[in-house]
Amino acid sequence: MTELQGQCMCGAVTVTATPARDALGACHCDQCRRWTSSMLVTFQAEPGYAALGPVKVFTSSDWAERAFCAECGSALWYRITLPGEMHGHTQIAAGLFDNGAGHSLQLELFIDKKPDGYAFAGERRQMTTAEVEAMYALPEEGDSQ
Repeated sequence: MTELQGQCMCGAVTVTATPARDALGACHCDQCRRWTSSMLVTFQAEPGYAALGPVKVFTSSDWAERAFCAECGSALWYRITLPGEMHGHTQIAAGLFDNGAGHSLQLELFIDKKPDGYAFAGERRQMTTAEVEAMYALPEEGDSQ
């Protein structure tokens, strides 16, 4: 895959990343919808991505963190912090790159949380909350970590 160069809305943060696959995903979870006022559209980044500039990181749950530009607030990435197979997996915001990184939408996460008025054309894999939680091997509510 080709290394991509992108930036936040104000240009204070520049991002260099290589997509792990030729696909975009959209997340409809409550946090992503509140963070973006829509859905978060991302691609999985290969290890070694870089962001230069005023990056702020927010621990958004027991298993993940989100990064954004400290100047303009642009979403930068979502990274899994939970120990295990998915640890370190990073989803980079596609909107930082020209033409949304040039890939097509292949996956929708938390499809059962998607607002009724949202619709994408075409077919793609769709995963429910239960399927996503199983994929990330998230602890059940009430389990201690």
